[in-house]
Amino acid sequence: MYIGLLCDASKNEDAQRYFSFELLLVPMKTDLRNLTAKQMAAFFAGLGLPPGRADHVFAWLFRPENTDLADLTIVKREIRELLQTNACISRMDAYQIETSADGTVKFGFHLDDGARIESVLIPGPRRHTLCLSSQVGCAMGCRFCLTGQMGLIRNLQPSEIVGQVIAVMGYLVQTGVVRSTPRELINNLVFMGMGEPLANFDHLLTALDILMDPKGLEFTERRITVSTCGLVPRITDLGRAVQVNLAISLHAADDDTRNQLMPVNRTYSIEKLLAACRDYPLPAGKVILIEYILFQGLNDSEAAAHLLAAQLRDIPCRINLMPFNESDSMPYRCPDQPTIKAFQHILRQAGFTTLVRNSRGADISAACGQLASPP
Repeated sequence: MYIGLLCDASKNEDAQRYFSFELLLVPMKTDLRNLTAKQMAAFFAGLGLPPGRADHVFAWLFRPENTDLADLTIVKREIRELLQTNACISRMDAYQIETSADGTVKFGFHLDDGARIESVLIPGPRRHTLCLSSQVGCAMGCRFCLTGQMGLIRNLQPSEIVGQVIAVMGYLVQTGVVRSTPRELINNLVFMGMGEPLANFDHLLTALDILMDPKGLEFTERRITVSTCGLVPRITDLGRAVQVNLAISLHAADDDTRNQLMPVNRTYSIEKLLAACRDYPLPAGKVILIEYILFQGLNDSEAAAHLLAAQLRDIPCRINLMPFNESDSMPYRCPDQPTIKAFQHILRQAGFTTLVRNSRGADISAACGQLASPP
């Protein structure tokens, strides 16, 4: 692809400045961090390079300390210079890093076009979980989500998804975290940040390929969870394409309530969504994660708990109950503790593993539904 612009400013006879423009053809460089190992081998072949060299470069690319092709000393100088002419390595720069009282870290990242996204690192005992964004904004319009209020600005490229992981790995190294391999710096990846992952399906799959490649970042399928608000056709597609953990943002057990909270339900009802869950190809011993935010007086009654248990009765699943993170810009409120405990008790009595998850990082707007980058 070629694009460019040459601007020549000069003066006319009236001494008034004017501009003339001429198209200048400049080759666009390929971002190597957008490529899977197979795609990189094809790119190398197109440059007349041995495809086998691509494996070494691919492994080098996804180490947090490697940010410049000029430092690619594992190949001959001629290969390095050819790559510098035709390719580049993108990187994510954090314009803001905030740390919560509970240790959660929120990263604000600049993108090349000026857009911004947020990612959240959640520390735990002996491990780190990274919450990734897949879009700038979101088109799903969930009423309780600040990201949804932004609307959709654009999809993230695979390099921008993977770049969040690499950047946070670099941050952990800089803060003194030591692990034997880069992959061990982050234990789990959850696609629960900004955007609907399945609405950016092709780029999501490319990013997953890179993240899970043994030559790349080496995450196994059990270390990655993809969450969706309920794009039913893509749930089926995801299950056919890759084995990762699936999380469903359900938040209601009846269509009337879910319609109020999540516009996607008007297209894909609870019945259709749960049918897709039943058909999802789960490996032995695996379950689907059901996410259920509790809103005071809306979906937190004992009747709602009994209905939820009935709806999920034949789906292998675990339920995470999440008390709503209140915001001045939202009309919803969090239930009191007795109500939350009663809801949990009913689900446990029905045989479901049910945990109450108090969101981390609320004091820095890093909790569930709070991510929203400035314009």
